[in-house]
Amino acid sequence: MTQADILALVQAHGLWLLAPLAVIEGPIVTIGAGWLARLGVFAPLWVYVICVVGDLVGDGIWYWVGRLGPKLLPPRWWMRLGMTRARRYALAGHYADRGGPTLLFGKLTHTTGLPIMLAAGMARMPFGAYLFWNLVGTLPKTAALLAVGWFLGQAMDSMDAWLWRATLGLGLLAVGVGFWLWRRKCA
Repeated sequence: MTQADILALVQAHGLWLLAPLAVIEGPIVTIGAGWLARLGVFAPLWVYVICVVGDLVGDGIWYWVGRLGPKLLPPRWWMRLGMTRARRYALAGHYADRGGPTLLFGKLTHTTGLPIMLAAGMARMPFGAYLFWNLVGTLPKTAALLAVGWFLGQAMDSMDAWLWRATLGLGLLAVGVGFWLWRRKCA
């Protein structure tokens, strides 16, 4: 499928095609939609609204996978994963005290977002609070990604690789800092 074929498909199906794609792969789709808005294919306001809603729907799915998924795991798998009862209580306590900032960190680093959203579900963070904090992170993130697409959309192939590298780097840095802090606390 060529770029012309993709553009024709998007023009034919418009925002109906954008909505499910925004749920599945938000950042790259948002950048591409920003570029298409600049080309006049989409209205920028509707692109923003659909990308925000799509991102929140995707986040909600991950929350519920985290909340309901562990019930499907046998208890021995919980032990293999190191999720003792004490750790589950600690996880719930963390999300009760600092769930909002943790979710914002996950939203803005992208790489750490999935495990943080799954953990919020496992910790049984109230869904309303979870959606609120995700909305707080999604609004500026979506606006920034749309702006990137608006101004730099023609370079989307290379942006995908750079976005992946940047978020992977931030994720590894976060893991490294977390490990260092944990080691300091244990010493």
